Amino acid sequence: MAGKKKCAKPKSREDSTIPEKEAGVVAVPAIPGSPLLPGNFEGPPTKNGDSSYLTGSDPDISGDGTEVIKTDGYLEDHRDYFGSRYAHFKRWVRDIELSEGGIEKYSRGYESFGLHVTAEGVRYREWAPGAREASLVGDFNGWDVAANPMKRNNYGVWEVVVPNTDAGEVAIAHGSHIKATFVTGSGERIYRLPAWSTYVTQDLSKSPVYEAVFYNPPNKYQFKHKRQTPAKDLRIYEAHVGISSPEGRVATFSEFTRNVLPMISDLGYNAVQLMAVMEHAYYASFGYQVTSFFAPSSRYGEPDDLRELVDTAHGLGISVFLDVVHSHACNNVEDGLN
Repeated sequence: MAGKKKCAKPKSREDSTIPEKEAGVVAVPAIPGSPLLPGNFEGPPTKNGDSSYLTGSDPDISGDGTEVIKTDGYLEDHRDYFGSRYAHFKRWVRDIELSEGGIEKYSRGYESFGLHVTAEGVRYREWAPGAREASLVGDFNGWDVAANPMKRNNYGVWEVVVPNTDAGEVAIAHGSHIKATFVTGSGERIYRLPAWSTYVTQDLSKSPVYEAVFYNPPNKYQFKHKRQTPAKDLRIYEAHVGISSPEGRVATFSEFTRNVLPMISDLGYNAVQLMAVMEHAYYASFGYQVTSFFAPSSRYGEPDDLRELVDTAHGLGISVFLDVVHSHACNNVEDGLN
């Protein structure tokens, strides 16, 4: 189960009105015979090739990545390696700045990808450029792959809106199970958890495999306190919710809120860093086998329980930092990202 793979972040190509091919941009076809994707996998878009979809500014990144050698001469033999790594970094930063409008905007993909309740219904959006077909299935449609097919734009982004019922209610029930299903380039049909899932659960009495759950509680937690601005003189208390109880079991977000946060405040800390918050298939990995980057681990409770924890901390003047592990991932394709 334990694997160490670099986990690729879903890419936010969401504008279906963008032309299929831009001059001067390295284009990579998603599947044979499909429209070309303006993308940058060999190098940055050239200034001459800038066009309507390149909305950001060209960043000025100085240096060649070899400054560290000045303080450690033993690294001199690896000069080419550092230069190559830094050049690769600059190419990606420039591509994101030019094509996505900046890293900050690019990092907010969760606002448009995944499942979102809108006035028209539940909108689901996923980046899967290698798929030939896609649809959203679940308890709500009897797992019928033909009931809610998705449409693909020129950049490999699939989208579908599950319309509200005739009574104007959300057609997908809170707590029901859902999955995305795709037909691959080889014609195989596969089922996957949505990459942007916000709640996934595991019922060990049935299977160790995680299931995506549509999380839309009728009475969502409402924040009572303003978002905390981290202090300049941070005093950080690092904690793991699951092992925060003296009992031999996995503790919960609610217990941490009730029992641990007051202690952290009394000790004079103004920040708490929480480990292993994002869902991970292997508990003993201490959170390093992330399978769903946007889903708080269901071992500790529901997403609203984490919201209450964060809100309570803010009320105590405590900033909350969540560990994000990008460099490890689980090998289990059925459990989420891998």
